[in-house]
Amino acid sequence: MRDTRESRLLLVLLVAIAFALITVDIRGGEDSPVDGARQAAATVFGPVEDGVSSAVNPVGNAVAAIRDSGERHDRLARLEQENAALKAKLGSDDRNRSRLKQLDKMLKVAGEGQYGIKGAQVIAIGAAQGFSWTITIDAGANDGIQRDMTVLNGDGLVGRVTTVGPNTATVLLANDPDFTVGTRMESTDELGFASGQGDRPLRVELLNGKAEVKKGDRLVTFGSQADKPFVPGVPVGVVSRVDPSGGGLTRTLYVTPYVGFSKLDVVGVVVQAPKKDPRDTVLPAKPKPKPTPTVTVTVTPGAEVPEGDGQQQQGDAQDQPLAGGLRPRADDQYQYEQDQ
Repeated sequence: MRDTRESRLLLVLLVAIAFALITVDIRGGEDSPVDGARQAAATVFGPVEDGVSSAVNPVGNAVAAIRDSGERHDRLARLEQENAALKAKLGSDDRNRSRLKQLDKMLKVAGEGQYGIKGAQVIAIGAAQGFSWTITIDAGANDGIQRDMTVLNGDGLVGRVTTVGPNTATVLLANDPDFTVGTRMESTDELGFASGQGDRPLRVELLNGKAEVKKGDRLVTFGSQADKPFVPGVPVGVVSRVDPSGGGLTRTLYVTPYVGFSKLDVVGVVVQAPKKDPRDTVLPAKPKPKPTPTVTVTVTPGAEVPEGDGQQQQGDAQDQPLAGGLRPRADDQYQYEQDQ
């Protein structure tokens, strides 16, 4: 008990002395009587504090580096996400611009042919219901789509509707082997039937076996009774080859279609046929032929020819053709001569 009482008394005495020193130091400021002792302590313990600080600083720096690394990683991840979102937006804008261009082109075709159309987007492509070349569009019965309606885009004939659901429809493409459409030749009005051949050009059988046809001639749809499944005047394609064996009951042509069936996106279903056959007005403008250059050569008489053999040299020159088929004439003009 005595040791405990003395320890408590000593503790109280030390606390009182500490408070007294603090009070004297605060009131004394720079003239504090304990300032010298504090400076001496700083001189003694300063190097120890610096050593401890140097030893501890790498740990603190490592902790700070880890914290900063995490923040940088978060910023990098955020920037990568923003970059990906920006790329997606730019890609989406490109697709939207492409679709807008296709839509404008299709509306121009519809306007020229006076077709009432319902726009749709291709949402699937592939085999369906036994057909090898089909697409699925995002328009169906709820949009007024019916079976056996003509489908087109800004280039020409795409196909016809085969099956219809509430919100989607299946379209048989014009290059499918089971696809057949009546056609009419531009200007000559020769009639025939075009059939799909997959990746190859369309095969067209003209009803007139002696019809005059050449490469580059163009075809449009002839139209069906009650305008189903085909309305008239829709561009089909361009003749790429004519079967040389003519004189039969029919004549075979091979036609490159206007439509690229492997890159379809925006299409239109003809829900209202034109009141009048547009004939050839929907066909694209023909490319202008390239001008053939015409060359005119005029020769200026040169130096004088010595007497005696000048006439002989001139006669020899008139008889011998020059390079390029040029033959001199007596009036110093040159003309082209065909090889016999």
